[in-house]
Amino acid sequence: MAAGTDNALLDGGRLLPLVEDFYTIQGEGYHAGKPAYFIRLGGCDVGCSWCDAKYTWNPKLYPPTDVGTVIDRATSCAARAIVITGGEPLIYPLGILTGELRRRGLEIFLETSGSHPFSGVFDWVCLSPKRRQPPLDDAYGRAHELKVIVESEADFEWAERNAARVGRHCRLYLQPEWSVSERVMPAIVEYVKARPEWNISIQTHKYMRIP
Repeated sequence: MAAGTDNALLDGGRLLPLVEDFYTIQGEGYHAGKPAYFIRLGGCDVGCSWCDAKYTWNPKLYPPTDVGTVIDRATSCAARAIVITGGEPLIYPLGILTGELRRRGLEIFLETSGSHPFSGVFDWVCLSPKRRQPPLDDAYGRAHELKVIVESEADFEWAERNAARVGRHCRLYLQPEWSVSERVMPAIVEYVKARPEWNISIQTHKYMRIP
């Protein structure tokens, strides 16, 4: 459990530290371009230097929110897919949230570093492994999509190390770290051309100037 959270306060997952929730277009990975309702939870103990959501790291900034309120907002719009992200959402018990969303007929996608045990039910798991706190063994077998952030060519070896552990049907993506994307993109392009089992993920929502 992340610093500043308490199992009793979360009431078994009926309350969660909500940073924000909104309807937008998924910008990255396999589901890029798909309309989706995002549920972003606060709290992360991985702490990547290049993270573009550092404001989510401290869960104390986000008082526990009734998941029923979030579910009602999600189901009141046209979205047919839900993305649960963070921070690191697997810090928290997600069974109640995901179970009710599934009951209401929504697809549920998870974005995680895999560094905490799984809870909840998901139709799609995007595993984005981080060196500072690598995924637990169980995470690799659950991944439908492996998305590795690339800051430099040294990250290709890290990508291959993780790709060797996922299932054979898992989709493989390399995504340039946004602040150095122009510098590293040529190397990523050549790498993927030589190894076509990989794909390139681009943060298209930043070009669209949407959340």
